[in-house]
Amino acid sequence: MTTDVPAAGGIPGPRSLRPLTGVLAAMAVSLTGTRVSAVALPWFVLVTTGSATQTGLVAFCELTPYVAAKAFAGPLVDRIGPRTVSWSTDLASATAAAAVPLFHTLDLLSFPLLLVLVALIGAVRGPGDLAKTVMVPEAADRGGVPLERAAGLAGVTERLASTVGPAVGGSLVGLLGPMTGLVVNAGCFALGSLVIGVALPRGMGHAAEGAASGTDGTEEKERTEPGYWQRFGEGFAFLRGELLLLTVIVMVGITNLLDAGFNTVLMPVWAKESGHGPAAIGLMGSVMGATAVAGSLIAAVAAHRLRRRMVFFTGFLLAGAPRFLVLASGAPMGVVLAVFAVSGFGSGFLNPVLGAVLFERVPRHMLGRVNALGDSLAWAGIPLGGLITGAAVAAVGLSPVLLAGGAAYFLTTNLAGLRPEWREMDRARGRDSSTSLPEKAVGATSTHPTA
Repeated sequence: MTTDVPAAGGIPGPRSLRPLTGVLAAMAVSLTGTRVSAVALPWFVLVTTGSATQTGLVAFCELTPYVAAKAFAGPLVDRIGPRTVSWSTDLASATAAAAVPLFHTLDLLSFPLLLVLVALIGAVRGPGDLAKTVMVPEAADRGGVPLERAAGLAGVTERLASTVGPAVGGSLVGLLGPMTGLVVNAGCFALGSLVIGVALPRGMGHAAEGAASGTDGTEEKERTEPGYWQRFGEGFAFLRGELLLLTVIVMVGITNLLDAGFNTVLMPVWAKESGHGPAAIGLMGSVMGATAVAGSLIAAVAAHRLRRRMVFFTGFLLAGAPRFLVLASGAPMGVVLAVFAVSGFGSGFLNPVLGAVLFERVPRHMLGRVNALGDSLAWAGIPLGGLITGAAVAAVGLSPVLLAGGAAYFLTTNLAGLRPEWREMDRARGRDSSTSLPEKAVGATSTHPTA
């Protein structure tokens, strides 16, 4: 039971769970729609064109604008406020997503037009995802929820979306066709916009300008408020001085590239060549997502007791290479599902543990810009993942690419763990969260082996 203490102007006080619930709900519906689309769109392109290269090209055209827009949206999120950015970009995403099945129904959907529409979706989805993440620490403060637990709950929300979304997407594509999945995606974005715009309390998610100075005078605010490029430069300078965050970003950037190729090209091609079809993609994603939820819940409850470095690298060991290798082995479906279940459980620990460290290291007033830069750097390889993987499959076939991807994943995560700055991950656990965490904010990097 929670106590909702009204503050001035009727804004729920810091003991209300309404803000955190609202933010997590908006994240849940928009991420679920994205996961549905992640099954429907590649399958649509693959079955209509028969080309793994074109399937990868569609992923490239969606994710390149996503990364670029997210990189430069941080200062604007800080200035305009994450709430406004979130509901408006979700509404724009819904419009662009709905245009794909509309033009297809009217027989007007050429391949170049499809590339333009998915590029628009990516360009507006990036700032929207960033804005929701930015609101998590404020929502946690208002609810009196420890930031480690809030990070864990956000991870659970992502994993739940990764469980429900592929199952719904696979079922819809198998029964009603891929266009139905894209209609659901548009509806989810519209619902996410409604949740942010209506359900969150007034005063939630306003601009963070002036928070660092601690002054209320208009003259002082005008004198000290930085411009866009100054804010952008401040975020870059902060990130450049954080060796641990930079190491995390490089490692996660490589694994994100490999995951993108796996999800957008390798799984659809495997499902088609093996005869299992789109339903298998949904089933595999849902099994992995369900066990990831379990891992995320354990991390959310026990994150403050865990040895972060050991848990982090063990999670990557389970979540990465085994998925590639089991598909390359030609194992029966039961074995494939078992491996995906173990991988999902390991992946569930990654973002809650990493998020807790990042909460401790980034100042609250710099949240948008640092988060945007770090996310964009970590996601920079994702647009290339599908493109490179599609070309590789077309050149040498599915099995060699799966084996090479698994080996690259294993080497990346294990070699990165040898660097000395990872010791700071465990040392951060000993800080006094009661004094330091209210001044900190969530960091930049996102792992998504199930995205």
